[in-house]
Amino acid sequence: MSENKIRVLIAKPGLDGHDRGAKVIARALRDAGMEVIYTGLRQTPEQIVAAAIQEDVDAIGLSILSGAHNVLFPEIMRLLKEEDAEDVVVFAGGIIPEQDIATLKKMGIREIFPPGTPTSAAVEAIRSAVQR
Repeated sequence: MSENKIRVLIAKPGLDGHDRGAKVIARALRDAGMEVIYTGLRQTPEQIVAAAIQEDVDAIGLSILSGAHNVLFPEIMRLLKEEDAEDVVVFAGGIIPEQDIATLKKMGIREIFPPGTPTSAAVEAIRSAVQR
């Protein structure tokens, strides 16, 4: 059964020190039957991509509150492409201004979950995106 579970890496890129939201989504994904790997705080794009490849994940969830999404997310997407791991679904949550969402989605971030998004909506979006 475990071979069929969706594997998700939850990461906190940059210097953001608040991880309550990341832990809430990690728990919701776990409770929905997914395998969740949480990298912890203050991860570099290189660390996140390396962990995703090492753990052979289906998806990466990025949680950010610091406002550095326009710097860190493009670097993560570039590194995934460089590592030939573009099949990994990337989603994000946190404080991301509405005017930045279209640009982030254009670069390959599959979905953005703003504050207040029900965890069930995130679970279903991830299940839908990771077509097994």
